[in-house]
Amino acid sequence: MSIDELRTELARIDRELLELVARRLELAATIGGEKRATRTPTRDYRQEKVVIERARTAARDLGISPRLAENLVISLIRSSLTVQEQGRVAASRRGGGKRALVIGGSGKMGDWFVRFLSSQGFAVETADPDGGHHSDWAETSLEHDLIVVATPMVVANAILERLAGIGPPGLVFDIGSLKSPLRSGLEALVAAGVRVTSLHPMFGPDTELLSGEHVIFVDLGCPDATEEAEALFASTMATRVRMDLESHDRVIAFVLGLSHALNIAFFTALERSGETTPRLADVSSTTFEAQLDVARVLAGENPHMYFEIQSLNEYGDIALDELVKAAEKVRETVEAGDEAAFVALMSAGRRFLESRGSPE
Repeated sequence: MSIDELRTELARIDRELLELVARRLELAATIGGEKRATRTPTRDYRQEKVVIERARTAARDLGISPRLAENLVISLIRSSLTVQEQGRVAASRRGGGKRALVIGGSGKMGDWFVRFLSSQGFAVETADPDGGHHSDWAETSLEHDLIVVATPMVVANAILERLAGIGPPGLVFDIGSLKSPLRSGLEALVAAGVRVTSLHPMFGPDTELLSGEHVIFVDLGCPDATEEAEALFASTMATRVRMDLESHDRVIAFVLGLSHALNIAFFTALERSGETTPRLADVSSTTFEAQLDVARVLAGENPHMYFEIQSLNEYGDIALDELVKAAEKVRETVEAGDEAAFVALMSAGRRFLESRGSPE
């Protein structure tokens, strides 16, 4: 066979593989229906382990890499879980007969909430100058059962304050990455007697499967509102976490602020080093590539939003100071040739990371 004929055969096999994947997902959806009927949890880690071990055994029998088989099956498991989770969300019909308004619905996270709420049966309207059902949310009736403020933080607080002056009857929540810049608007809503809470989805707009993802709920003193917002995610596998307003931003200074700053410093140092990309690729290591993958994703995000996360957090300086001190400590230890101190740094870090445990 010529190389073109061989490639044609590969294309045929690829098509067959995808057809099998489609059949597998159809079967996974049916299994998801049985799980809902029997009130069985969507995720079963023991069964996942059985499936992975079965794939590794089959791979050895077939003479292919067990790691390849494991990675392939893990992707298939995630796809199956996504189908089953989406089925559970749709079956809940929590929004049946209800209306929702997403202010900022043309943005990436706004669009995620439009799709998420629509899948639950909400009749969703969007308000956004860049497109949607309404260009100006203030021109709507606001008689919705749910209002989501999904705008950039620099304008979200003003919207919350205006909503407080109107007093909509439905549940209101924002999805800001920080809460202190929204404090006056959130407090005004509470004072106006509006059912208000505050959310922080700890995932990006491309997320399909919520297993392993976290959603933070900031209770502003309206527990019924927070419980109603949490119920929107009850049929998903997301981990729901409650925090108060002050604790949220202090934690986020490290969870987002520190990790973002570290990666920005990483690719800034590379860019300023004068080393060319091909040269770095020629001598790359596993650790370098892993760090580069994370940095590459971050570098492609919205820099204006990332600046907000750094500049608007009242606790941001704490995390940045710790980053600078840590970098200086590593530098001092290396320059002093103090191997014991260097080992102590790594040992302390290992103990800290081990204390966090690892995700299942």
